[in-house]
Amino acid sequence: MRAKKIFSYATIVFAAIVAAFVYAILVWPNSFAPSGVNGICIIIQEVFDINIGYMSFLINIPLAVLVYMKVSKTLAVRSMLYVGIFSGALIVLEKVDLSAIAYSTENGTSTILGPLVAGIVMGCIYSVLIRVGAYTGGTDFVSAIIRAKQPQKSVFRISFVINSIVAILSFVVYGYRLEPVFLSIMYSFAATTIADKAIRSGHSATRFVIVTTHGKEIADDIIRVLHHTATIIDSEGAYSEKRTQTLICIVNNGQIQTLSEILKKYPGTFATSDPVREIYGNFKKIDKHGNKSDSIFDDGDGKTT
Repeated sequence: MRAKKIFSYATIVFAAIVAAFVYAILVWPNSFAPSGVNGICIIIQEVFDINIGYMSFLINIPLAVLVYMKVSKTLAVRSMLYVGIFSGALIVLEKVDLSAIAYSTENGTSTILGPLVAGIVMGCIYSVLIRVGAYTGGTDFVSAIIRAKQPQKSVFRISFVINSIVAILSFVVYGYRLEPVFLSIMYSFAATTIADKAIRSGHSATRFVIVTTHGKEIADDIIRVLHHTATIIDSEGAYSEKRTQTLICIVNNGQIQTLSEILKKYPGTFATSDPVREIYGNFKKIDKHGNKSDSIFDDGDGKTT
């Protein structure tokens, strides 16, 4: 457990450094503001020449204190570790000549690639941070505070308002041009799409509905080989009026092929499958060999929302 905790903190530090490089070589050179609180910080940097590192750190301190008091001490500490390393790295990188590796185009061609790649990388970073029980700060902190008091309340409006402010200010600050606005929207879309898919991949599985006359045998194989169970329902064919059993079974995505091989052993068996996006309750992550799939991270106190 201690090794997992150390690895989790090391991952947070590494993610923060990578994020800082993303801003330094993909965001700054292409003159656009990302979504969220950091987008507002980027715009302030553009206008007043104050490094985003200072502003991001100062803005997140009071938010982190509220998260520490109202939501989770571990979540606040781990998130501020990310924010601190990210901010410090940005301050250092501003003094380093990165022109040799920074991506930008003089005539504007392929400007789209900068924010697109930045959004993809930041989406991956966000999903990793969620797994280790941390946030990137900013809007995430605000969302956590609101959900702690009112779990039923949607934070979509807050994110929408902040991103709208970023888009409007981008239009004004970057010379009344629409391109920075579009780049900001593209970055936000790429980041949220990648993060959502990566986060949901850890909570997804496949549901099988199996119609057979060998219900008990198939259920025994599922338990023995896949280490999952199934629900057996007595059923009857509408046309043949033959007595059958219907099994409902949810397995990890890596076990689909193994279950298919099991079903092939029983003649007359019919099955359908469909993806399950969310799983609640007692469901173990098991690999295709039947072994429990254990996380390499320590997720803190599990209060990442």
